[in-house]
This record gives sequence, structure tokens and C-alpha cells, in this order.
Amino acid sequence: MKLRLALSTVLCLLAAQLVAVGPAAAATTVTINGTAAGRTFDGVGAISGGGGNSRLLYDYPEPQRTQILDYLFKPGYGAAMQMLKVEVGGDTNSTSGAEPSHQHTAADLNCNRGYEWWLAEQARARNPQIKLYALAWGAPGWIGNGNFWSTDMVNYYLSFLDCAKNSHGLTFDYIGGWNERGYNKAWYEQLKSALGSHGYGNVQVVADDTSFNPANDVVSDPAFAAAVDVLGSHYVCGYRGSQSNCPSSTNAINSGKKVWASENGSDDYNLGAVALARGINRGYLDGKMTAYINWPVIAAITPNIPFPTMGVALAAQPWSGSYSVGKNAWVMAHTTQFTAPGWRYLDPASGYLGGNRANGSYVTMRDPNSGNYSVVIETMDATAAQTLTATVTGGLSTGAVHVWSTLLSSSSPADYFAHTADVTPSGGSYTVTLQPGRVYTLSTTTGQGKGTAASPAAGSLALPYSDNFNGYAIGREARYLADMQGAFEIAQCGGTTCVRQMSPRAPITWDDLSDPYALLGDLGWSNYKVSTDVLLEQAGYAEVIGRAGTQHAFGPAGLNAYYLRLSNTGAWSLLRNDVNNAMTVLRSGTAAAPGTGTWHNLALTFSGTTLTAQLDGATLATLTDSTWSTGQVGIGTSQGETAQFDNLSVTAVAGPPPPVSGALVSAQSGRCLDVPNATQTNGTQVEIWDCNGGGNQQWTQLSNGGLRVYTNKCLDVLNNATAAGSPVAIWDCNGGANQQWRVNTDGTIVGVQSGLCLDVTGQGTANGALVEIWTCNGGANQRWSRS
Repeated sequence: MKLRLALSTVLCLLAAQLVAVGPAAAATTVTINGTAAGRTFDGVGAISGGGGNSRLLYDYPEPQRTQILDYLFKPGYGAAMQMLKVEVGGDTNSTSGAEPSHQHTAADLNCNRGYEWWLAEQARARNPQIKLYALAWGAPGWIGNGNFWSTDMVNYYLSFLDCAKNSHGLTFDYIGGWNERGYNKAWYEQLKSALGSHGYGNVQVVADDTSFNPANDVVSDPAFAAAVDVLGSHYVCGYRGSQSNCPSSTNAINSGKKVWASENGSDDYNLGAVALARGINRGYLDGKMTAYINWPVIAAITPNIPFPTMGVALAAQPWSGSYSVGKNAWVMAHTTQFTAPGWRYLDPASGYLGGNRANGSYVTMRDPNSGNYSVVIETMDATAAQTLTATVTGGLSTGAVHVWSTLLSSSSPADYFAHTADVTPSGGSYTVTLQPGRVYTLSTTTGQGKGTAASPAAGSLALPYSDNFNGYAIGREARYLADMQGAFEIAQCGGTTCVRQMSPRAPITWDDLSDPYALLGDLGWSNYKVSTDVLLEQAGYAEVIGRAGTQHAFGPAGLNAYYLRLSNTGAWSLLRNDVNNAMTVLRSGTAAAPGTGTWHNLALTFSGTTLTAQLDGATLATLTDSTWSTGQVGIGTSQGETAQFDNLSVTAVAGPPPPVSGALVSAQSGRCLDVPNATQTNGTQVEIWDCNGGGNQQWTQLSNGGLRVYTNKCLDVLNNATAAGSPVAIWDCNGGANQQWRVNTDGTIVGVQSGLCLDVTGQGTANGALVEIWTCNGGANQRWSRS
């Protein structure tokens, strides 16, 4: 029955916009019965892995590092993650970088490499109940002589668990197979047996972190069924989609196993919040999935690396300490701060509002050890207010219900994860009114909160920058140096320490294979000299990298950069690469052979369009090339070359300012000129979208008037059209008149060929509004500014 509220409660609800002023679009009546059936909840969390997406977090200064970790893991503070899935490093790129192996060779073991154990320690220190889950994306090449599904890989996982327990005091709850590479039934059976015989019988096995295909074998093969505890599939709601529909499979649901969305998301830390809100609820409603794991935890990588803004927070500047917590964190908090693994879903009190998916969804869970319960509601697609009336029974609390809300369309942090009202049930019933575009939690629990720590301002990494690699522990990664392929770590080099490339053979890859390299620094660096001492241990080459910019969306091989490469024979080359991995030799020659075991200095100098390559202080080549004007520095080797590097130095030199680069922001909407979905397909019409710092929103003005995005795509009026309303897209840069633009001081951008202005169609202001050329009229939809 409908609740009669006290006057004070009514006023509070009105203030919080929980009571509708007009007729509601839908009404939902639900009985929350604590004895109802439902599956056990396993948690909501995220992944540190699939590339070095957490890499720069380790290098953050205090107190910012602690603040970020609190926002990720601390109960009652931020995202309050209930599960952390970490990569078992394999010395190979796995999307946003490479993570180091604890065992580069069969005879080598170091339990302190990388940062995943550190991150797991930090997570568990903040939340002792957090569940830990380990999974490999790739592996060192010695494993099974290149065969992942081998006894070597079983033992590799065991050594990882040994390191976690013996060196870090960590127990893992779950372990997987090979990320997104299918499954081998016999191998899973071997793994399960080995876990039991080595004292890890409590570690549950997840199969197969790709699809729900293993469920078909689980229901028909008792031996395989005994080896699998969890059926985990990726992107069950669709890859980077709306997450409106999230099915599993009939066999998975009927298997008797836990069913998980073991990787989902891959969305911007703010823009992904709407989809995340749907997916967490609908994974259970549509597919009985009891865990939702977002990829990744945090975007702690520089903006040129693939997926630079994904996660629940952004932390790309350890040198400034700047960071940002996204809306994804607060959506996650609506579940994690009000539940815990081990709670039980109440199926009759979970569903779609008004029986219609378009109205939104709700799930209810209860604490099996008390009368507390929580209802998580999302109204992402609703167009009007609607009511939900709940009647509580079956031993659940009939005390005050605390109402929390997040308005995802708002740009004000005050609207995120706000405690908006308390409702006191009457006769066990209460009613709330739900507004569109919100996430709500109704809960009898307390202890929730919202962290108040604030980030310092962003800033560039100042030059000069140098590192002699002394003072680090053996096996650690040098400050700010991020592996893209291979493993560059601190090693003993004669009587001192240096950085050594530790991978002695090609790894078992997850992503495309490239030669090993690592990057460091600020994307805004332009006119500078980068130098490093190098020592080759065997036949092969070492290189210094400069003006490194955008990396290919998938695979480390394609990188906008210049390289100075030296082999043991004395052969050298100065090369230019791009995201398509079109490696161009600009100059080459032969110097005195450095051989192996001796130190030599490689240096690249950039001053405007002038490039100078040096070996041991002697100039090898000076040339002019205007392709790349800014970017990071790096070091690299040939495949399997365990070269040593020391005394890295980056110093500013005189030179003209680089071409203007950055986002182009529409004066009317405040949104950025954007290539949809970061595609690089010729003919893709550009649009406006929320500014997110992605490479698909970074436009460089070229000397010929072109506006370049990525590496070789330019803003193009399709088919050389000159009529008002002609679409503007991206195309391979060719210098044509239809790719030349005049950027005026009044903010207009005029096509040289057409004389028309870059225009947001129909004065649109919403995400996805398309861009065209139109007769210049001075409108706000034709004015743009740099950010």
C-alpha cells in the first residue's frame, strides 16, 4: 500500500526532486522479501592490466598517490572496488603497454618486479575484503617454447602465486587462463590439479575470459566441469556500446557455476558512466552475471598511448601530481558502497521499471548476516519521472531508507553520489519518485561517503630532465619510463646500476609483436636534445627515440616518432615511423663498429625541422624533416637484444615554437571536434563530443594549412565539394585545397577551396552533432577555440 509520509520527510523529498510534480511516466510496485531466491553477488571491480594502464600511478608523489588509491579502493570514499583483477606480466604489449614478468627466463625469478603486487597490497590494505584475481595476456617466450597451453605456464602461475604469498603476504581468490585467446580443456584440468597439490586449492579458476563457450563443455564434460569454478566472458553487453542488453548463455546460467562479466567497459572515465550504470544492473537481469569487472582501473598512461582516458580516474601526470576522478567512479560506488561480495540478489525485487527496459532497471540485494538491503536503480533511458513503491518483508529492516543519487548529465560534482533524502517506511512500505538520467541507491546501510581530496593543477614536465638510474632497487622500473614492448628495468651493470632490456627472446604475444621499446616524458616537448649511453650485450641494435607521439590504436609497432639506431657492426640509421608502422629511412651509414660490451653515446637533437644524429659526440647526419614536431623520448632494442642504457639526458635547445596543436572547442556547445570512436578510416565524418583529451581530438595546424589528427589524417571536405552543407571528414593528408584551412582570430575556420566555414550542423550542441562547411555567418556554431 502507498505510504503516508511525515511532513518533514515530504519536504526533504521535494528538495531532492524525488517527488514528482506531475503524473509519472510509469509506476513500479515491488515486494522486497528477504527470503526470496537469488544468486550470490561476487562484486564490482576493475582491471589493472591489459597493458600498463596503471604504470604512472606508482610514480605519483604523495599525498596525491594516496588520495588516488583511496578514491579507487577505500570503503566509504570513492569507487570502493570489491574486486581487483591484475595482469600476470609477460614482457609483451597487451594494449596500453607491456608489463614485466616475474620470470624472464626459466632460471630467473624476481618477486618484486612491476607494480601489480604493490597495487594489490594497496588495495587490500584499504579493503581487507577485496577479492584479487590474476590473469595473463601473454608470456615470456621460454614458456612451453612458445606454447602458452603448457606445463610451463601452469608452473608460471604457481610461481606468481608463490611470489604473492611469500613476498607480499597476498592471497589470490581467482586465476584465469589466457586473456581472450580461447581455452584448452586439458590445460585447465592440469591447472586445477596443480593448484590443489601446491596449497592453492582455495583459488578458484575462471574460464575462459573470452566467451561463454566453455559452458558448453562444462555441462557435458565432468572432468572439465570439476576444473572450472567461474564462467567469465568479455563485453557481454557489446564492445564499447550502450550496455543496454547483457545476455550470457543458457548453458552458463544452468551450469551451476558462477557467471561473470569478467571484462567490460573500455570507455572514457566520464563518458562511459551511462553505459556502466546500465551494464552493472543488466548483466544480472539479462544473464545472471554476479560480477562486473571494468577495464581498466585507471588511465595512468600518457595521452598518446591507446585508450588514454579509460577507467574510473585519470592520472597521467606524476610530475605535477594532477589527477581527476570520473563519473564512472560514482556510478560504481552506487553498488560497491552499499553491498559486499556474499550478499544475495533478490530476484523478485529486481527487474525493469514498469516492465519496460526503456524506463531503466533495478536490482535488489540483501546482507545474509543482517536485515540490511540495498536497491540500485538506473533511469538512463527514461524520459519522464516515475515512481517506485516498495513493500519490505521477510525479515528485512523496515527502518530508514537512505537515498543516494547521481545525475550523470550534470557537470557539477555536487550532483554526483549525493545523499539526497532519508525515507521512513510506514507499515513496511515507501514510495520514491525517480527522475530521468540518474543512478539511485536506496539502502538501509550506513557508512557511505565521498572523498574530498582535490588535485593540484596540471603542468608540463620541465626540462632539463635526466636520470643516471642510480638509487633504484634491482628489478624496478625507472621513474616515468613505461614499457611498450619487452622489459626495461634496473639491473646491475658493472659497478653501477643501469636500465637493461631483460627479455632475451620474442614473447608469446597478445597484441602485435614489435621490437622492445619504452617511452618517457612530456608530449609537449619540442626543441630538445636526447642522449643516452648504450651497451650492446650481443649482436643486434639499440636505439634512442625522439618526438614520440601517437601510438597505433592496437599494437605497439606503429608510433609517430624518430629513431637513431646503432648495430654492433657500426651500421646506423635515422628513421621516421608513423602509426601505420611505415618505417622510413631518412639517413643511414656505417661508423666504427661498437661491437659488444662497450659503452657508446647516442644522441638526437631537434630544433624546429632540423634533426641532428650523433654517435659519441660526432655528427652522423643533419637533415630537415617537418613530419613530427613534438613528443616524448624513448629507448629501444632489436628483438632479444639485452642491451644496457645509462645516463639518460633531455635538454632544451633553441628552436622555433612548434605548430599549434590541441583540441578545437566549439564556442556554442563547449564540445570538441572529434573523430567518432577514434576511427582512422578515410571518409569518417567528424562530429562534436565531450572533450576528453583523446588523440582523436588533437588537431595540429600544418604549415600548408592542413589540420592533422593522428599522424597522417587531415580534415577534408569530401570529394572537393564547395557547396554549403558538404560533409567534413578525415582523409589521408595530401595537401589538396580541400584540406587547407585558414584559422582566423575571430575563431572561425575557413576552407581555402570553398571559402565556407567549419560549421556544426543545425547549430547542434549534443554529442554526435556532425560537422560540415556552411556559409560564414558569425554564429557560435562556427567559432572554435584551442584548449
